Amino acid sequence: MRYLFEEYAFDTNLRELHRGTDAVSITPQVFDLLEYLIRNRERVVSKDDLIKAIWNGRSVSDAALTTRLNAARDAIGDSGEEQRFIKTLPRKGFRFVGQVREARKVAGLNPGDAPESVPALPDKPSIAVLPFANMSGDPEQEYFADGMVEEITTALSRFRWLFVIARNSSFTFKGKAVDIKEVGRRLGVRYVLQGAVRKASEKVRITGQLIEAATGAHIWADKFERDMTDIFALQDEVTLAVVSAIQPKIFQAEIALASRRRPEDLTAYDLCLRAMQQIGPSTREGLAEGLRLVQRALELDPGFAGAAALAGACHLENVVRNYAIDPQFERKEAVRLMRLALSLDDGDPNTLARAALTSALLVGDCETEIEMADRAVKLNPNSYHTWLCRGWVHKTAGQPEEAIRSFERAMRMSPVDPQTFTALTGIGFALIELRRFDEAIIAAKKAQRVNPCYPGPYRCLASAFAHLGRDAEAREAAARMLEFDPAFTISAWIARSQLSKTAKLMIEGFRKAGLTE
Repeated sequence: MRYLFEEYAFDTNLRELHRGTDAVSITPQVFDLLEYLIRNRERVVSKDDLIKAIWNGRSVSDAALTTRLNAARDAIGDSGEEQRFIKTLPRKGFRFVGQVREARKVAGLNPGDAPESVPALPDKPSIAVLPFANMSGDPEQEYFADGMVEEITTALSRFRWLFVIARNSSFTFKGKAVDIKEVGRRLGVRYVLQGAVRKASEKVRITGQLIEAATGAHIWADKFERDMTDIFALQDEVTLAVVSAIQPKIFQAEIALASRRRPEDLTAYDLCLRAMQQIGPSTREGLAEGLRLVQRALELDPGFAGAAALAGACHLENVVRNYAIDPQFERKEAVRLMRLALSLDDGDPNTLARAALTSALLVGDCETEIEMADRAVKLNPNSYHTWLCRGWVHKTAGQPEEAIRSFERAMRMSPVDPQTFTALTGIGFALIELRRFDEAIIAAKKAQRVNPCYPGPYRCLASAFAHLGRDAEAREAAARMLEFDPAFTISAWIARSQLSKTAKLMIEGFRKAGLTE
């Protein structure tokens, strides 16, 4: 048996431990201890269990046991403080908590038979959507349940950063009682989505749960109840709801996994995950750290289009947030990296969306930018990010109604997304240009509640209040905005990006609010 976890391979037949291609020196007793923990990873192993298995029940001091455990941890890059693989549960025992894949050699009938092993996990998040159980007792509902799985699988496949098992492989488990860990092992995936459909009268209830295959831990679960009027519309609606819910959950789980890895073990993808976590709040320090991480990712993998696009986005944010020490350099870098990302992969919806936004704010070729943004949402209509970028592209192009539709669609994709404040701010900006000042204030206040440190909502409030003649509130909002953007002047804001060219009423409101020209 070979046990695989992270970059380690533990071979019980050859009694060898490898990290990548390198053999790791390990004493026989420590090897036995590791093997026992890995084989019994589904339960907590007591001190007595270990003594009986490894020392044949002989008397062993706590110090000797601790020494062997420390040696085992050291062999697999773990420590007593970190406990990534071997966890100590006080007064209970020990458990191997790493995600393990098994690769068995199967004895063939013929001497020439090759050993069979399970597929290794891909280097990006991976998922299988199992056939949904038909709980209705009506064989005619089978087609609906199968169609639901087909739609969800197709929708998830549009996320290029996600490895999705094809329907034909997933459906080999149809009608069988399955062990999720075994499914994950056999299909080589980290996550499994399973569900059930129950029809009663003219209602249908669909349940779903996303499970981490190696541990059996539930990451997400929900149920959806709808009127069974239009079957195909219902499938579309539930597909959108499921995909919008599980996509950010997988993303969060991957970020958590990357954050637990040691610095020397980080891949380019891990570094980008860490960078996105830093970039999200749009703070000066977060963007600086995010840019540092994503530059390391590009050093590791110069052909990684997503990393190039993300690096360009960091430079763009520095320009539009007025964080840049050298704005001209950062503008050029943002455009250069945008073009590099497109040259590496112009078919990735996230890359297209980021490139469209960068170009819209720094270049101003509206026709090209709208075409890129539209192509991004066509490639993945289930992505919050593509619709968010499309909203800002259309706002910058002077199409506020279309911008609002895109921002609202983005929030429909991911209603509790941590980045919702950017969509709400965009709605506020667009509503000001439509002279819907009261609605702009509502949107800006919602954005402010999501991220009180983001200056965009305060800009929106200052302008909208000023247009309504609510001068005291306008001045208060302007003062709050200056707390986060102390160097703000109207002329400097106009010079930052192309956004100002279609923000006539926004700028007029700034002047009415008494902001410095």
